[in-house]
Amino acid sequence: MKTLGFYGGAGGVTGANYVLEWDGLRLMVDCGLFQGSRFAEQENHKTLAYDPMSINAVCITHAHADHIGRLPKLVKDGYKGPIYSTEPTAALARVMLEDAYKIMAHECEYQKDEPLYTEQDMHAALRLFQPIPYNTEKKLSDSVSFYLRDSAHILGSAMIEVHARDRILVFTGDIGNTPSPLLKSPYPVEFCDYLLMESVYGDRFHEPAAERKIKLERMIEDTVTRNGTLIIPVFALERTQELLAEMDELIEHNRIPRIPVYLDSPLAIHTTEVYKQFTSYFNESAQADLRHEHDLFQFPGLVQTLTREESQTINNAPHPKIIMAGNPHGYGSRIAHHFLRALPDPNSTILFVGYARVSSLGRKLVDGAQEVVIFGKTVPVRAQIANISGYSSHADQTQLKNFVAGIHKPIKNVFVTMGESHSSETLASVIRDEIGIHTTVPKMEDVIELD
Repeated sequence: MKTLGFYGGAGGVTGANYVLEWDGLRLMVDCGLFQGSRFAEQENHKTLAYDPMSINAVCITHAHADHIGRLPKLVKDGYKGPIYSTEPTAALARVMLEDAYKIMAHECEYQKDEPLYTEQDMHAALRLFQPIPYNTEKKLSDSVSFYLRDSAHILGSAMIEVHARDRILVFTGDIGNTPSPLLKSPYPVEFCDYLLMESVYGDRFHEPAAERKIKLERMIEDTVTRNGTLIIPVFALERTQELLAEMDELIEHNRIPRIPVYLDSPLAIHTTEVYKQFTSYFNESAQADLRHEHDLFQFPGLVQTLTREESQTINNAPHPKIIMAGNPHGYGSRIAHHFLRALPDPNSTILFVGYARVSSLGRKLVDGAQEVVIFGKTVPVRAQIANISGYSSHADQTQLKNFVAGIHKPIKNVFVTMGESHSSETLASVIRDEIGIHTTVPKMEDVIELD
């Protein structure tokens, strides 16, 4: 039997979870959290649609929660096999899962809910990680092996290229937006029979890299002119590190004034330390900068606030200032408190540099809400709301289309996943109409037979 099952990441942006069955071997790719609503929390608690003990191996594309967040539940429910990833992904997974457990435990205690898994389950999952290098064959059986290929999404992110007898299947995970200040370009896949790919930005386009840096520079200069606050809601993993590297370069070349920059996220601070351990994964330009500088992620004026008390001191810090905290969805106590203070202030700017989920606080602001509710309080939106999509760590429609077009061997089917419905359907249509390749937008729990 040769099948591909879609148990997450289908019909939505989160919860990546796929099971490939080939000649009796069952390989899982990713086991992520569903995120963004109470319904998503209910999905996480549902009994898995497969027997975890029937899975022979798990491959992880990268360390974002929507790709690794249910690994402890998988282990809790009986999985005891290997979890393969790159070495940076294994290191980042520890930071991300430990942080996620603390948040979950706190929320479950407050709401009197049953936790998804225990701390022991989390550590048991981390012990199963077996890091392997990029471009190294790992045999799973006589007929099935795989390679990890650089997807350039975040540090250590990988595409999973499965060789099953005379067939090649590629799971892209999330494909990076290039050029990146830190990472290399995605591995150019040349041959593939089946492609399972993401579509987060399948209906959108990014501005060029040079333009995004100029926009950032002007945002900072405008903040100084208005003596205001620039708040940048950032993902702790990758977006933070790219922005720090960009600001470091702008300051080094005297393109922006030296004003206080507060990195108000313990998770971002901890993940940045992991980046410093794996600089060999950086691109040539970043490695050349490292040979001339002591640190790409530290510059005059940068203040890292680990504790709650340190975070609270930001409120009384003089203007102008920049605050990087939370995430683009607007979730998290620290970013919410910063929004509460900044949104009514016309001299403030909220700069979004990443994807914000539908119905999230961040998306409401991006979509032009005149007021929002934070901590039960209605807050007027007088601050400027800006967006630089070029800092997204996801490829846009053009990059995704070109990635598929670059594959030489005729593809039997492209499975379009990990996107909002309109985004996935749009990308599928583009691939089908402009490249002439059959596409499928699978639904949750679809199990599709392969040739």
